[in-house]
Formats: sequence, structure tokens, C-alpha cells
Amino acid sequence: MNELYRLVDVMKRLRSPGGCPWDREQTHESLKPYLLEEAYEVLSAIDMQDDEEIKEELGDLLLQIVFHAQLADEENRFSIDDVAESIVKKLIRRHPHVFSEVKVNGSEEVLRNWEKIKKDEGKKSALDGVPPTLPALLKARRVQEKAKRVGFDWDNAQGAFEKVAEEVNELRKAIAEGKKGTVAEELGDLLFSIVNVSRFLDVDAEDALRKTINKFMARFRFIEEKIEKNGKKSIENHTLGELDLLWEKAKHEQE
Repeated sequence: MNELYRLVDVMKRLRSPGGCPWDREQTHESLKPYLLEEAYEVLSAIDMQDDEEIKEELGDLLLQIVFHAQLADEENRFSIDDVAESIVKKLIRRHPHVFSEVKVNGSEEVLRNWEKIKKDEGKKSALDGVPPTLPALLKARRVQEKAKRVGFDWDNAQGAFEKVAEEVNELRKAIAEGKKGTVAEELGDLLFSIVNVSRFLDVDAEDALRKTINKFMARFRFIEEKIEKNGKKSIENHTLGELDLLWEKAKHEQE
């Protein structure tokens, strides 16, 4: 706790009249991109499985929280202590099976109780609490998970798989009819149904896609490096067959 409050004091100093001009210019709005960026940096560090990197990136993310709390404190709205108090109260309130006498049988019942408690707190819909700015794949999963907690879900993965096949056929039909708006809608339905399958498989679609993108980028850069070393012609002047051969080589060497 001493180091945490030292961070709070450092932030206060940076925002003080004799502090940093850049820090003094910041607002909640101006800091929004950094909050999101630092969260993604933490995800990247976790993917790297590097404890030092995770520690550093969590620190950067914590700084953003302290920064926002400091801005609010200066306007006598709330402090970092109020932020901590708020989450402590929420955790205790939503975990009666830990902090009171409520008994539960497994994590599924915990989640059902969680939704009931949120209803008692004034939530009007089971879907309340899903941030509108979440990345689409992650948002789809959160919506599906919340629907599941009130019983609106497939009985098993088979139903989700069948829905994917149905949406593929509807997308093909929309493409054949040449209706651009319908194609976009059907593609969205297909992506939503694929997230449903990933949920049943206990695979995070957002995380899986991010890793696939990183894999694609690594293999593509491998191709660029090989072509650069060859020095005869640019990537644009290679045939698709030549690029496919390099792609397969990248897969083999990077596995």
C-alpha cells in the first residue's frame, strides 16, 4: 500500500503548478486513448508470458486509473480512495457466498446469483453493464454470456454449430441476390454465431483472432524478409504460387 500511495503522490506532483506541463493539460477525454492502449499492452504482455513485461504494463494501466482519479479529486468529485471503496463494496455485495451465509453449488450458480444481485441494484435488463465501446467480438461474447445466465442459450454446442451453417447459407443467398445491406447484416449474423461456437468451446474469439492476426503478420514479414534477401524483385512482382511456397516455408519454420 505504501508504494500505491507513493504513486498517488507522484501523480499529484505531476499535476501541481510546478509539475509537468503535459500532465497538467490532460483531461478525462484526452486520456481515453491511453487507457485503451495500455489495456491492450497488458494483453500483449500476457501473450508473451513475460512477467517483467506484465508487471510493467500493469503499472502503466494502473497509472491511468490513478490519473483519472487525480483529475476527479482536483474537482472535489471523488478520490482514489473512493474508487477503491466502491469496488470493495461491490465485490463484497456480489459475493454473498464468500462474505455472508449464502451457499452455492459451483460457478454457474455464482453467476446466476450475480445477475440477481445486479437486478436488485436497479439493473433493468440482463444485458445491462455491457460497455458499448467493447471490441465487437468481445461484446458479442459478453452479451451471449449474460443471456445464458437467464436461460436464453442453446442446450449444447450442436445448436450453435447448426446456427453457423444456417448463417453461411443465408450469407451466400444474400451475396447471390446482390443486396449489399443484406450481405452486411448476414455477415454480422455469421460472426455472432461463430462467437457463440467459440463460447461453447471455451475459446475467447477476440483473443483467438488477435493471435491469428499476430501469426499472419509474423509469416507475412517472413515472406518480405526472404524476398528482400533474394533482392531480385519486389513482393508485388511475385506470383501467388511463389508467395504460397514462401508462406508454407514460413509456417514450417515458425511452428
